[in-house]
Amino acid sequence: MGRQSEPRRARFARFITSLPPYAISTGMAHGFAFPPPRDDFYDKFIVAGAVFMASIEVAYFLLSNTPSLYLPTIEAPGQTAIGRDFLNIWMGGRSALANGPAAWFDLHTYNQFLRDFMGRPDLHDYYWSYPPHILLFIWPFGLMPYLAAFAVWTGLGLVLFLLAARVGGVERRHLLFAAVAPAVGLNIFFGQNGFFTAALLIGGLANLDRRPLLAGVLFGILTIKPQLGLLLPLMLILTGRWRVILWAAMTAAVLVAATGCLYGVDIWSAYLNQVVPQQRYLQENGKGVLFLVIPSFFYAARLVGLPPDAAWAIQALASIAGLAIVAWTYVRRRDPVLSVAVLVTAVFLVSPYTLNYDMVVLGWVLALLRQREDNEPIDHYLLIAVWTLPATMMLAGLLHIPLAIIVLSAFTARLLNRLVGEEGREDASRREGTTEPDRALNWRPATAVASSGDQMSLDASERDLAAIARANDFPSITEMPR
Repeated sequence: MGRQSEPRRARFARFITSLPPYAISTGMAHGFAFPPPRDDFYDKFIVAGAVFMASIEVAYFLLSNTPSLYLPTIEAPGQTAIGRDFLNIWMGGRSALANGPAAWFDLHTYNQFLRDFMGRPDLHDYYWSYPPHILLFIWPFGLMPYLAAFAVWTGLGLVLFLLAARVGGVERRHLLFAAVAPAVGLNIFFGQNGFFTAALLIGGLANLDRRPLLAGVLFGILTIKPQLGLLLPLMLILTGRWRVILWAAMTAAVLVAATGCLYGVDIWSAYLNQVVPQQRYLQENGKGVLFLVIPSFFYAARLVGLPPDAAWAIQALASIAGLAIVAWTYVRRRDPVLSVAVLVTAVFLVSPYTLNYDMVVLGWVLALLRQREDNEPIDHYLLIAVWTLPATMMLAGLLHIPLAIIVLSAFTARLLNRLVGEEGREDASRREGTTEPDRALNWRPATAVASSGDQMSLDASERDLAAIARANDFPSITEMPR
């Protein structure tokens, strides 16, 4: 009969199914047609990650002056101190034992002090951006010689991160995968706090029901870097974890009060009036390396040449979408590992200011996902795309390609696709009377008492990590040596 006689509805359906978004979503639903990875797929990337880490650290010190044990030494590549951003931590530790850093909230005052202190008028600009209560945790580093303090900061942070990842469910045989991730090497290179913030976030998530007091305290301390905890209140409210919320709020309040008692209540007003506007200015006017290391929609828009107002509008839409995604994920019980993967990944989509070294925490998420037995080929390739992203986004940024939002958005879409698939299978199992209760459990406390014939064998304190363990066939926290 020909195309002209084709029913209008059929032509419309054929048109819709030919559109790229439909093709992509359909392809994701079927795992695309990627070949399965080779047996040594991950081993090669682990070796590459280790080589990358060793290369940047060795090259960094070879290109720098011979470091002093006691005082900061200027590096050759960028006219910053060896250890880069760790200089802020060391100076903050020294100030904690004196009058506090309030005078350094002013950019010009702080940098003039650093140049005079180091005797280098060509020192690159530094920004003090930490909330004042970080002083309660970094003061010991101010007692140490600079190079020793940097070594302890790096080594202790890495150990705490790996311990948290292990407690959070990562098998021993997969810890190396998290330990040599590019984000780890970059965190060491920049002298940043990614190990500690990752340990706080992982520790809190791993103890939500088992030890709600500990989880709340860890989340309260995480306010030293509040952008990483933006989505925690939403998740905690939706899952009814009121004790965790209470302990987190109390911990944050105690830290704020203690800082005010030690350094005067004015330190908080000075921080809000000076540092916060300074951060906003840096966000909108930052140049150079910032375009390469920040994975947000805001900086993606700036990277391709859009003005700040347009970038903020795009970031607002992305943040709203991220909040909606997390709300949907936690509004009911769903697969625990996939749910926490959505939560952690969404942090980097919702916040306008996270950095690639903050992605250390994603190493934990990716290791958990790697352990699953239901991964399809596309999952392995996406997993590696996210694992390498802290480094590859910098290379792509040089070409003005916002790779971070592309990869993170695709990764989030695939996680949601898998959650929907899990939900469909659970619904089908319930209809057939073959529900798998372990898969149905999420990081969420039970709100009703089960009947005697359907009573859970685990109490609420063990449910979180035991559910993850059973879903992925690795030992739970209760089976690990303490």
